[in-house]
Amino acid sequence: MPLSVLQTVSLSHEEAEALRLKHVLNLSQTESAREMNTSQSTFQRILSTAHAKISTALVQNQAIAIEDSAE
Repeated sequence: MPLSVLQTVSLSHEEAEALRLKHVLNLSQTESAREMNTSQSTFQRILSTAHAKISTALVQNQAIAIEDSAE
């Protein structure tokens, strides 16, 4: 299916960074929150939102876009 016909789920730059720190760099939640200069509870909220968006996109066959950090 062409990308142009798919609905798109947008991840904020912050959500993409949370996923990268936690799942690509394998940092702990504490380390990840420190890297993002935020509290652990805020980091967990950002990560949970990102997980929900990614899961929705995968299950519903949607494209995933990462917003520019300038937005």
